Amino acid sequence: MPSGRRKTTMASKKFFLSGQCRMRGQLCIIAFLVLLVPAIFMNACTPSRPAKRTSGPLIGFSLDSLVVERWRRDVDGFTKAAKDLGAEVILRVANQDANTQISQVRELLEQGIDVLVIIPNDAERLSDVCREARRRGVKVMSYDRLVHKANCDLYISFDNEKVGMLQAQAAVAAVPSGDYVIVNGAISDNNAFMINAGFHKVLDPLIAEGRIRLKAEIWPNDWMSDEVRSRFEMTVRPGEHIDAVLCGNDMLAETVISVLSENRLAGSAVVTGQDAELSACQRIAEGSQLATVYKPIESLALKAAAFAVMMARKEKIPAESVIDDGRYRVPYIKLEPILVTAETLESTVIKDGFHRAEDVYRNVKKR
Repeated sequence: MPSGRRKTTMASKKFFLSGQCRMRGQLCIIAFLVLLVPAIFMNACTPSRPAKRTSGPLIGFSLDSLVVERWRRDVDGFTKAAKDLGAEVILRVANQDANTQISQVRELLEQGIDVLVIIPNDAERLSDVCREARRRGVKVMSYDRLVHKANCDLYISFDNEKVGMLQAQAAVAAVPSGDYVIVNGAISDNNAFMINAGFHKVLDPLIAEGRIRLKAEIWPNDWMSDEVRSRFEMTVRPGEHIDAVLCGNDMLAETVISVLSENRLAGSAVVTGQDAELSACQRIAEGSQLATVYKPIESLALKAAAFAVMMARKEKIPAESVIDDGRYRVPYIKLEPILVTAETLESTVIKDGFHRAEDVYRNVKKR
C-alpha cells in the first residue's frame, strides 16, 4: 500500500476513535443531565421540609396575619413554650388571604405535622381543609377563632361574649343613656358574633327601656379599618349626635377616634375596644379612649402549646366547656378577659409586663 494512503487511513482511524470518545463524553453528559434535571424539578416542586425532624411532636401553626399587634406575641409565646416541651413548630402566615391559608395548611399536612393549630382568616372557608386534616389523622386546634363546622379537636380562647359585656358595661357606666353605635369585627369571624352577643346582652334591656338608642351597627367584611372608616364617616354627619361607640377591637377603635377627631368631635363620645394594644393603652392614659379588654396572651399561648403537645401524644384534654361550631360540639378551653381603664392600667397590663409604664404614659404625666 502506498505510504500516503496508509497515513490517510491511520489518520482517519485516529479521527474516528477521537470522535467516538467525544461522542461517549457527550452521551455521559446528556445522561447526567437527564438524571439531574428531574431531581432539581422535583426538589423545586416539593414543599420544603424541616431540615431535621426532632423526636418530639411536629406542630403546624397557620396564622391569618400579623397585622394586629397581639398576634406576634401569640406566635412568640406559643413557639417558645412548645419548644420547651420538646416540640417543633412550623409557622405559616397567610397575609389575610383565605386561599393562601388553605394552600399553606395543605403544605403543612404534606410535611407530616402531628397537630394543626389554626387562626382562620375565614371561619367558613377554612372548614374543609380542617376536616381534611382530621381525616388524615392530624389533630386540629382552633386558636382564639373558631372554625365553623370543622369538628376541631379543641377550641381555646377567651370568653368572647364576656369581652363584649365588659366593654358595654364600661360604656353604660360612663354614659347611662344616649345614642350608641356598634362597630363590629369581621363578619367572617365567629369571635365578632360572640363579642356582639355580649354587647347586646348589656344594651338590649336598656334599649327596650328607651334609655339607649342604637343609631347604627356596622358589620365590615374584614378586620381592616378602611371599610369601617368610610361607613363610620356616614354615621358622623353634621347635626348627628353620638355618645358611645363600642368597637370589635382596638384597631377599629383607633379608626373611630380618628374620624371623630377629623370631624371636631374628639372627646364627644366614649370609645371602647379590645386587645389592650399599646396604642389603645396610650389613648386610655391620654383620655381619648375609655377602655379596652385585656386578654393575657402569655396565658393563652402557654396553655395552647401544652395542649397541642398533649394532643400530639394522644393525651386527654381537660376541657370543661363545649361550643357549637354550627354542626358539631367542640371541646372549649375558656379563659377570662380583663377590663382595662385609666384607673386599672397599672394593676393589669403594666403589672403583668404586657406593656411598660414608660411606654403607656409616654405622652402624658403618670397618674
